[in-house]
Amino acid sequence: MNIELRHIHKRFGPVHANNDISIMLNEGRIIGVLGENGAGKSTLMKILSGYQPADSGEIVIDGQTASFTGPRGALTQGIGMLQQDPLDVGAFTVLENFTFRLDSLFLPNRRVAKQQLRAANARFGFALDPEALISSLSIAQRQQLEIVRLLSLGVKVLILDEPTTGISAEQKVALFDALRHLAREDNLIVLLVSHKLEDVIELCDEVFVLRAGQMVGRRAMPTTPADLVTMMFGQALEVKQPEAVSLGSPVLQLAGAAMHDSRLSIADINLEILAGEVIGLAGLEGSGQEMFMRACAGLHPLDAGSIQVDQRALSRHNYRAFMDAGVFFGAAGRVEEGLIAGLTLAEHMALVMDRRPVVDWPRARSKMDTQITQYNIRGRSSDFIEQLSGGNQQRVLMALLPEAPALLVLEQPTRGLDVESAQWVWTQILARRRTGTAVVFSSSDLEEIVAYSDRIIVFYAGRLHEISDTSQLTIDALGHFIGGEFSAT
Repeated sequence: MNIELRHIHKRFGPVHANNDISIMLNEGRIIGVLGENGAGKSTLMKILSGYQPADSGEIVIDGQTASFTGPRGALTQGIGMLQQDPLDVGAFTVLENFTFRLDSLFLPNRRVAKQQLRAANARFGFALDPEALISSLSIAQRQQLEIVRLLSLGVKVLILDEPTTGISAEQKVALFDALRHLAREDNLIVLLVSHKLEDVIELCDEVFVLRAGQMVGRRAMPTTPADLVTMMFGQALEVKQPEAVSLGSPVLQLAGAAMHDSRLSIADINLEILAGEVIGLAGLEGSGQEMFMRACAGLHPLDAGSIQVDQRALSRHNYRAFMDAGVFFGAAGRVEEGLIAGLTLAEHMALVMDRRPVVDWPRARSKMDTQITQYNIRGRSSDFIEQLSGGNQQRVLMALLPEAPALLVLEQPTRGLDVESAQWVWTQILARRRTGTAVVFSSSDLEEIVAYSDRIIVFYAGRLHEISDTSQLTIDALGHFIGGEFSAT
């Protein structure tokens, strides 16, 4: 199958998200789709996969103009998309999700479906348990399930949106091996939307770059990260090192803290975090860092021990009490937890501005307009939050934070962001650090953790290992720590 996109246009109000994009996609190729946040990548892929209609232009498949409505129509043409957060049903088992068909009038043959799932496991080296609940799976396993489900529907074009976000190095190797197999042996077109230049360089045969809604270049691989950055932003980006600051008194204190969830327990945590200090949390998904961060913000209860913020005991208090003490939590799921789909930017500002019983709407809109300008948000105060790109949603989250909190607890603060947007986020975080804000953050990007952390805490199966001196730490050594090799140097 070969696909040609011809003169694709798409507008959202005054924003020309896709501006006259034409491109040829050939079978048997892995093609990278690059661009800064808001460049139009996701819009173009959603048009190709039926999630959004184009305003004008056409999609030509093997020389014939295609006409389909919705993702189901795209699937009938052999085009499927793996979203950054897989579209599965959490209450279903792996097998039930694998066999789920919106258009099926018949009950699936479970025995045949199990055989197909086992065959897929064997072919790609996956280990999907047919009876496991989706809620028990990691992001990587949910991605694997969605890939084999789409393949069972006969897709010949597989679109992946930020597939390496939140997965381990070993899981990435398995994913990339599967994608190479599909392109080389099954002649699929694989489209990889990513902000991680190293992933694109490692995996892709070619790459095309969007900027401000237009296609600005195409490159055969291999090429250099510097070349791709220049294409994405029109210039090279200067990498700035965080400046040293004087640390203050303890902001957060944990003494003998213990906690558990359905997967693991963590016991006897003794830790002080100082004003102005940045603590990076590293570990494989599900190793305990998410539970720890939520406990630090009053979102997960302690089983034992105590937690204090600025000498104030908060062990049995909720998130509101922690907020009153100056602790603010930023979730990895921007729209799922951090923001509210269906609300405008101004309505978000009204929620955080104050607790008055009657909302001062002119004041809320004016404040949001000011923040839009200050934080360079591509949107209007009247826009719904889901209309914004991931990078602009992250800018909104930063705009809603107070200027000088006591402690910021941030899950994956640069998740899914391009290089420039990630640098911008850290500029905002470090500006607050200079005023005395302490920062606890997690990241799947080991370079980010090493670059910005004063101390690093590695989580492995509920165990904690502190790295106090990060000045000589290498990425390789941190990788060994994450694997549980705490004797690594």
